[in-house]
Amino acid sequence: MTENTQPLQLNGPAPDFKAKSTHGEIQLSTWAKDKWVILFSHPADFTPVCTTEFMAFAKMKDALDARGVALLGNSIDSVYSHIAWVRNIKEKFGVDIAFPIIADLDMKVAHAYGMLHAASSDTAAVRAVFFIDPTRKLRAMIYYPLNVGRNFDEILRVVDALQTADRHGVACPADWRPGDKVIVPAPATTMDADKRVQDRELEVTDWYFAKRSL
Repeated sequence: MTENTQPLQLNGPAPDFKAKSTHGEIQLSTWAKDKWVILFSHPADFTPVCTTEFMAFAKMKDALDARGVALLGNSIDSVYSHIAWVRNIKEKFGVDIAFPIIADLDMKVAHAYGMLHAASSDTAAVRAVFFIDPTRKLRAMIYYPLNVGRNFDEILRVVDALQTADRHGVACPADWRPGDKVIVPAPATTMDADKRVQDRELEVTDWYFAKRSL
């Protein structure tokens, strides 16, 4: 695999890769088939903020499993470092890290996904999160700096919003949570706009702005 020189694009293909991990060799295109994937990077093993994040990912694994989402970690550390760190987290904090972690020593995955930001570090990946759907399209990306841990409520909210939008052909408004009303796509013709303002089954504010319950 060559280094990705093109910017990642939402709804574009997620770069494929084959890499060693704590669960053996993984190829993204065939791993966790028919599932969503959250691929995330962390700066380094045995660092305090990353440790809190790995425990948070581990604790939300059941919720992600229920949504058909597989977790896949990545950093520029060896597989031996990953194994030692996972064992340390279990020993010191009583938390099992049950998902694989890529040993990206050659930085191929980090380069392919733009995880290396020279202004932050030449040798450590920033805190990136990539939401990849079962067709291996990249659906969302979130980046955090080295010194700020991720918001895990938001990560789960993005999964719920993406899956809800796909399932029902709708959009999710600001601060949407499961159970909230969703946005109905705006009409594309004047005729449909006239129909929309007369629609009594929707909560219509104006022809372009309508909500409904699921």
